[in-house]
Amino acid sequence: MASANIETVNHTADLVKTSVSALLVVLSIVAFYYLSDLGGLAQWASLLGGLVLAVVVFFTSIHGKQLIAFAKDATREVQKVVWPTRKEATQMTLYVFAFVAIMATFLWFTDKTLEWLIYDLILGWKK
Repeated sequence: MASANIETVNHTADLVKTSVSALLVVLSIVAFYYLSDLGGLAQWASLLGGLVLAVVVFFTSIHGKQLIAFAKDATREVQKVVWPTRKEATQMTLYVFAFVAIMATFLWFTDKTLEWLIYDLILGWKK
């Protein structure tokens, strides 16, 4: 398993990296609004640059490495999936529609039977 190769060396360093990453996100948002006088290009450059730097710092922490390992494992599992052919998907969709139509008819029939039993026979409220 890919996540077994990840070793935790220093919890404090990872906490600092995660905190710095969060701080960079906040600072890039603050810089975006603070640089409004310089124009849109400066605002967006500071925001995107700060966010990219925050992502880079985050991915050097243990949590970032675990996220990368999880994404690799998920991609590997998705590649193992055997997807149905177009014919199989169409057939299964038609089966579902047929089942829904049969169930709707059954429930309508049950409802009308109970309505007739309760209102006409038991209570005598004829229309």
